[in-house]
Amino acid sequence: MERIRKLRERFHDLGVDGMMIINPWNRLYMSGFTGSNGVILISETEAKLITDYRYIEQAQNQTEDYDIVLHAGHTGHKGKIFEEVAVQVKEMKISKLGFEQEHLSFGLFSRNKDRLSKELIPTSGVVEKLRMIKSKDEIEKLRVAADVTDKAFLHVLNFVRSGLSELDVAEELELFIRRHGCTTTGFSPIVVSGFRASLPHGRASEKVIEKGEMITIDFGANYQGYWADISRVIAVGEPAPELRKLHDIVLTSFETCVAGLRPGLTDQEVDALMRKNIIKHGFNDRSGTGTGHGIGLEVHEDPFFSVVKDKVLEENMVITVEPGIYLHGLGGARVEDVILITENGREVLTPSTKELVIL
Repeated sequence: MERIRKLRERFHDLGVDGMMIINPWNRLYMSGFTGSNGVILISETEAKLITDYRYIEQAQNQTEDYDIVLHAGHTGHKGKIFEEVAVQVKEMKISKLGFEQEHLSFGLFSRNKDRLSKELIPTSGVVEKLRMIKSKDEIEKLRVAADVTDKAFLHVLNFVRSGLSELDVAEELELFIRRHGCTTTGFSPIVVSGFRASLPHGRASEKVIEKGEMITIDFGANYQGYWADISRVIAVGEPAPELRKLHDIVLTSFETCVAGLRPGLTDQEVDALMRKNIIKHGFNDRSGTGTGHGIGLEVHEDPFFSVVKDKVLEENMVITVEPGIYLHGLGGARVEDVILITENGREVLTPSTKELVIL
């Protein structure tokens, strides 16, 4: 009910008397419903979840505070649900209906705009903004995900050796995570060694890890719907001096940024803190993966840090900071942690070492 109340508090500023939510993550956040087909309608006095017969029982079990409405259209036809939405909008006496402009396709909008409401009001990032501030329950789930992720990294340090493939390492990480009550669905570990470490999001391959290579590992566990996301660099034997230097620059950038995190900083200020050391060493044009991002139901969610000044850090946001440098043909390095913004500063939820670990 709390999330519905917070959304209703936004109605006046948005100029709406009802909201239609179709983005799957926002629908899940607002209701707890995990089915693939559903539309949420919230007015000043009512809250309804419209879905098809496959999900009626599931919706009743997963949601509180919502009336569940069956739409009778063919389940394979996504557009049919909006016929029932139009009926419910009328019944709920919504005359100014807010919709998620980034998530409603032009085709669905065009076909349904005349039947849905007297006035359709485009909105942007409304539920996403609510999702940025984590509840006590969400923080607990994020802590578990972060803890299992951190332990998986420490575990894999005893596993990695030359002669193994990147895929071997990725599979060992996933196995550890599953054994400890989490999953990695939809976020396979990134394991890139040697020259392949210049690929910021290179998936693990059959490439064999060789002596003297640095390996960037980026992965996370999911616990009850909530994600962790860390990056670490390890080396099998002593790496080349220029690779060591890369990691040193990235680590200093990371530490400078994390030390300065506190409520009230803009995303632009967070980005500047991270880039200061990378710019000093002339690698800013080789650091294109961004400063970091919010994390929760999605691995990457608001706030995203950039040179655009449009978001401010607040207490109970959970974010990552992830500076990286990527040099084609040579390799790369990235360091990343999950961080809770506290009343006066920050708490790192993934405290395992960020130093270059040489095995």
